[in-house]
This record gives sequence, structure tokens and C-alpha cells, in this order.
Amino acid sequence: MACFAQQIITTSRSSSVGCLLPPACSSSFTTSSQYSSPQQLKSQFHGLKLSLNSSSYSFTHFSKTPLRVYAAKVNKGSVPPSFTLKDQDGKNVSLSKFKGKPLVVYFYPADETPGCTKQACAFRDSYEKFKKAGAQVVGISGDSSDSHKAFAKKYRLPYTLLSDEGNKVRKEWGVPSDLFGTLPGRQTYVLDKNGVVQLVYNNQFQPEKHIDETLKLLQSL
Repeated sequence: MACFAQQIITTSRSSSVGCLLPPACSSSFTTSSQYSSPQQLKSQFHGLKLSLNSSSYSFTHFSKTPLRVYAAKVNKGSVPPSFTLKDQDGKNVSLSKFKGKPLVVYFYPADETPGCTKQACAFRDSYEKFKKAGAQVVGISGDSSDSHKAFAKKYRLPYTLLSDEGNKVRKEWGVPSDLFGTLPGRQTYVLDKNGVVQLVYNNQFQPEKHIDETLKLLQSL
């Protein structure tokens, strides 16, 4: 489906609902142009399965530990909870390590997915601009350190990736999920040199916008 995010799916003979599916950070979907008989759309990302037929549309999540939707806990003007996580080299890294300089912390769904790769490479391509602004960049997802290491090596990422296995930090920071809790949220924070949050930006489906918004804020600090 070329532009699935903009389609309106009819859920009954008398009502309809708009359905937003991520073109970013998801694998390709298989479908057909005819819906007279039940069709299934499948994504390998987080076990998301979608069933589509002529009269219904539903989400089923097969993860053993379903994602939950969390209300934002870290807001502009607050000091986020500290953490210690392993980086792509398996070394422990604490949030306090970055104090004294502006810091960009971006939470993303998963390594090697289309939108997340685009976002990671956009941060890479603008990395000199972040350095010029005196800022450091840290990416966080639930992937393992080994996954991060392969991801960083493949795309030559010059910044730190942290492994939040179990999504503990994601929960503590209150990063909201998308698609009824089935998709980890894509949220970016900018902390000033004192560790105070100056920007919270959430945009699941336009990953490169995170770079534009963070640079705009950093240039005003």
C-alpha cells in the first residue's frame, strides 16, 4: 500500500476510522489491492499483526510483554531521573557523565528499522553542527549492546548508543508509546549544561525533524 498512513479504513457499513501506520521504523507490509476477502498485513517489528477485511480492522500484539502507554514524566524545566546503561562497547555510562555541556538524548524504537536508521544517520550527518553548539548526542533503545555496536559500525555513527533492555529508563522518563502502545515512542530531549530539560520533542513518523528541532533549540541556548 503506497501511502497507507493516509488511508481511511472502513470499519463497518455505517462508520469509518482513519488508521495511521508508520512508514518509519517498520518493515514492509504485504497486501493486495482487493479487500473482498480477508487480508492480513504483517510487520516483523514488535510482533505487530493487523487483520483487514471488508468490514473490520483490528490490531493484535503478540509480544509476551506488551508495551504500555506512559504519560510524560519528564517535561521542560525538569531534571530527568539519572541512569546508568551500557553503551555499544559494553561499558557503563551514567547520565551524570554528560553534565557541564548541553546534551541531546533521543529515544528511538529499534536498530536497523527504516525510520530509526534514517534518524541515526541524520544525527550523524549533522554531528559537526552539534559539536559546534557544544552538545553531545546519545541515542537510547531497548536493543542490546551488541546490536548497538553492529548498528553504529554499519552506519559509522560517531555518538553514543545506550542499551535500555527492559525499557526501564524509557518508563522512568515517561516516553509515550504510539499505535495503542504497540510501538515504542520516538522522543528527543535537550538538556542544558545544568541537566535541566529545555526541549521535549515527539514525532514518530518524521524522524529527521528531531534533528531540525534540536539544533534550533541548541542554537538559542
